[in-house]
Amino acid sequence: MLEYLLTEHELAEWHTIHSLPTGGILSAMSAADALVPAAVAHEIPRIERAVDGIVAALDRGGSLIYIGAGTSGRLGVIDAAECPPTFNTPPGLVRALIAGGDAALRRSVEGAEDDSEAGVRDLTASGVSQNDAVVGISASGRTPYVVGALTYARHLGAVTSGISCTPDSELSRVVEFPIEPLPGPEILAGSTRLRAGTATKLVLNMISTAVMIKLGYTYGGLMVNVQPTNQKLEDRARRIIRQITGVSIERAAELLDLAGRSVPAAIVMEKKGVSRSEAERLLTQARGRLGVVLEEKALGE
Repeated sequence: MLEYLLTEHELAEWHTIHSLPTGGILSAMSAADALVPAAVAHEIPRIERAVDGIVAALDRGGSLIYIGAGTSGRLGVIDAAECPPTFNTPPGLVRALIAGGDAALRRSVEGAEDDSEAGVRDLTASGVSQNDAVVGISASGRTPYVVGALTYARHLGAVTSGISCTPDSELSRVVEFPIEPLPGPEILAGSTRLRAGTATKLVLNMISTAVMIKLGYTYGGLMVNVQPTNQKLEDRARRIIRQITGVSIERAAELLDLAGRSVPAAIVMEKKGVSRSEAERLLTQARGRLGVVLEEKALGE
C-alpha cells in the first residue's frame, strides 16, 4: 500500500545520483527544492480557510494544537516553540504534541507513530476541548497516531486541519480543513524530511504568522509584542518604538522603561499621550490589538 504514496515514489532521473560529483548532488537537490514554493502557493485557498477557522477558535478563547510524528511532529514543535518569543503569546496558546513524547525530538521513536490510540490519549491529556483548533501533520497523510487524534478532535467539535503531502490522503478525509501541498517524490524515496518537510515548514510558517497577524500580535511588518529579554531584542524593541512613534532612540528606551517593558504600551503612551495604566486599559479593551488602538477602530473591523 505504501508504495502508492506520492512521498514513496522513486523517479528515474535520480537513479544515478549516487554516482554524481558533490556539486551534481547539490544541484539536483536545489532543482528539486525549487519546486516546493509553487506547490505550497497552490494550496493558499485551503490554507486561508484553515487560518480563518483557527483565528475564530482562538478568538473564542481556544488554543492551537499541532500534533505529528517524526519529522512532521518536530516541525510542529518548532513552530509552536517560536510563538512565545516572536509574538509574546500566552503560555499554552500554541502548543505541540509529538508521537513518543519529548524524547522523540532528539531520537527517533519510530514505532510510536503507528499507535492511533496514543494520539487520542496524548491529545486528551493536553486538555483539548471543542473550543480548540487542532492541526495534524503527516507527510504521508496516513500516520495512525495523527489520524486517530484528528478523528477524535473532529468528533469533539474542535476546528480541525491536516497538512499532508500526498493527494486525497486519509488525514485530509477526516479533517474540516485539509491542506495538501504536493512537492512530488523525494530525491531519496520516502525521506520526507526533504521536500515534504520543506513544504510543511512553509505551510506552518503561513499558518502561525497569518493567525498572529489576524489576532493583532503584530503591527505592520513589526513584531510589536517582542519581549526585550536580551540585548538583541532590547535593541529591536527600541527600534520598533522609534519607527512607529517617530521619537529618538533615547526617548524610545525611556518609554520602554516607563511602560514596564511593554512595547505596545510604550507606543500607545507616546502616540495617545496617555499614562501607562490608560495605555494598558486601551490595549486590554482591544484584546491586545495595537492597530485597533492606534487607528481607533471598533474591534472586529
